[in-house]
Amino acid sequence: MFLFSSHRPRGEFALVAAWLVLTAVLFATAAPARARTPSPTTPRTASVNVPPGVTAGIAVYDRQTGTFTEQSNAHTQFRSASVVKLLIALDHLWDHGPGYGLPSDDRARLDSMLRSSDDSAADSYWTEDGGSAIIDRMIPRLGLTDTAGPPADYPGYWGYTALSAADTVRIYRWILDSAPAALRDIVMGDVRASTRCGVDGFDQRFGIPASFQQPWVVKQGWSGFGESGECADTTASAAGRRVTTASGAGVDLARPALHTTGTVGAGDRSIVAVFTLHPQGTTFGAAYSALDTLVRSLNVPGAVPRSGSWYGTWGAHVQVRADTTTSSQALTRLPAGVDALIGCQKQGEEVTDGPYTNDWWAYLPLYGGYISNIYVSYPDNKLPDVPVC
Repeated sequence: MFLFSSHRPRGEFALVAAWLVLTAVLFATAAPARARTPSPTTPRTASVNVPPGVTAGIAVYDRQTGTFTEQSNAHTQFRSASVVKLLIALDHLWDHGPGYGLPSDDRARLDSMLRSSDDSAADSYWTEDGGSAIIDRMIPRLGLTDTAGPPADYPGYWGYTALSAADTVRIYRWILDSAPAALRDIVMGDVRASTRCGVDGFDQRFGIPASFQQPWVVKQGWSGFGESGECADTTASAAGRRVTTASGAGVDLARPALHTTGTVGAGDRSIVAVFTLHPQGTTFGAAYSALDTLVRSLNVPGAVPRSGSWYGTWGAHVQVRADTTTSSQALTRLPAGVDALIGCQKQGEEVTDGPYTNDWWAYLPLYGGYISNIYVSYPDNKLPDVPVC
């Protein structure tokens, strides 16, 4: 197949051109302006690393000690995006006790909403259960102080619900410590079974999953990056993530939003809630990388950081393969331009893109597969600080 590609910068030999390449499957569309500096995994420093241009609300709660280890803008309201699906699910289950059973089709819809961030499921519940009345009911039930329904001009936009990092911690604390066991098992079981790809094709493994080894639980949120990502083919609605240039009462509805929430560590020791807004025009891959950088700098008791070295990648449609050949199974595609954790590297099939040829492949533990080192933002074929597999 014919794919357009522009080269990766390589020191003094960097070219500024585009060419037509005849190749089999793997190649991408755009190179970065420059190579990024590799960033090996390092111990947390004393301060939280919020990347330039990012607005963040952060809360990390240690359930073992009953204390917060991180709080920054913890009560600032953000548009919730899909994190509000936790409240939608709790409200829908609320009156189904003591067993909290649902008809099979309803249970499948709830599972899809929590595990794979299914917007069509959330749309259905939002309509059936009263829209903003869901939020009005859940605020006193859980003792939320920073939460509010969508602006009056956007009653159907459940993703415009205002939510803070502090209130998100309260939601998880209620589920874990106060909810009836049957209800807790349904909700936590679903978010514990979070899929790597959302129904709308966006990669859900940013933030908590990218930064820490299991066990972890996540309910993620994203808004402002388009209607469909590349993680999976889909025709599902993205109505809940629509973005306009309007502004709400203190809640930004325009800037791209990316949120990671959940628990980390054995016994769900730490609850983590990180809400972020990014400059207009930020790509999903760039926001994904910025959020990962922030989360890796947090003090999260019980968390085990992922080992490996972080490198920038370039291009779109870069395939992650099951092995070091272009004919091996395609597992997924990387978000364009995302930073990737590389665990090891090994030689495999020789790949050519424009004037460059490389037979080294990088193993990405987060994805369980390999990419050609051509798409790693580093000027040499072999990465200097990455062991051989």
